Amino acid sequence: MTLISVCIPAYNRAAVLPELLDSILAQDFDDYEIVICDDCSREREQIRAVVDSYRAKTDKIRYFENADNLGFDGNIREVVARASGQYVVFMGNDDLMCAGALRHIADAVRRHPNVGVVLRSYAAFLGTPENIVRTARYFEGEKFFPAGVPTAVTFYRRCVVIPGVAVHRESAAKVATDRFDGTTLYQIYLVANILLERNGVSIPEIVTLYRDGGIPEFGNSAAERGKFVPETHTVDSSLTFMRGMLGIAAYVEESRGVAIYKPIVRDIANYSYPIIAMHVEKGPRQFFRYVRGLARMGFWRSPMFFVYCVLLMTLGQRRVDRLIERVKLWMGHTPVLGRVYTGEPGR
Repeated sequence: MTLISVCIPAYNRAAVLPELLDSILAQDFDDYEIVICDDCSREREQIRAVVDSYRAKTDKIRYFENADNLGFDGNIREVVARASGQYVVFMGNDDLMCAGALRHIADAVRRHPNVGVVLRSYAAFLGTPENIVRTARYFEGEKFFPAGVPTAVTFYRRCVVIPGVAVHRESAAKVATDRFDGTTLYQIYLVANILLERNGVSIPEIVTLYRDGGIPEFGNSAAERGKFVPETHTVDSSLTFMRGMLGIAAYVEESRGVAIYKPIVRDIANYSYPIIAMHVEKGPRQFFRYVRGLARMGFWRSPMFFVYCVLLMTLGQRRVDRLIERVKLWMGHTPVLGRVYTGEPGR
């Protein structure tokens, strides 16, 4: 069995797909396949042409075209169903894979028993890959996380950004559902369920580059229509996104009989700065409406939620962004805030 399936749920963005495929095919690791599912996008012909040009050079790529527009969640489920690897590594079709990424992931699952999820470190870039605007390295060094609620809570919000998240394929297939189609958060539903039964690993190497400032494509499928607006972020769509995130946690708690909801809300609130900052440029009226909506979801219980709001209103987003990045650079990883389970040394 192939060890890794690199799974790409594709929708438009054909112009940047070659950069992603080049970054995957340049890996110093060979036990993988690339699975691409186009979700009835407007650029299907262009995507097919790109894939055909690469399939003439490699037998690593398997390409599929959905008969209907399934939406982001449905396409994630579809690309997992089409994969054959022991693990699937998700990549947005406009993101990039760093040198050595697949080797780092493969080494992690081989070093540790019964791994269900690999939590990667990543960086975000604006414009060109050299222009890194922020990094996400959650812990100092490699960490091993035994299966259970504390691990599921730690990994939950840290897997929202999808590129490089790796999950055990058979475990993902076992819990497959369309219940959360339209949330654009299917991966965290998989992560929470898988980690209740299988172990997790967090690796410190930056394995993927996330393209910042891209145009969102959510809102085109029937499941997403009315929840998200294509090509823009609105206050209402952001609040819908957060309700979906918490709704998945509530469902996992009820269906699996585990106390996971409150600690997830607390962890999200403690690290809610990027969520809050998303709409600060829309002016005080819209910003306060947005913050009030977040507070009503339970974020007000975290002192950090209020700290972020005050910092944004007094210093402005650019200064706060720079301050946070300096702290992370000085520490070498994201600070641990609150009662975060940080696992055990991995090596």
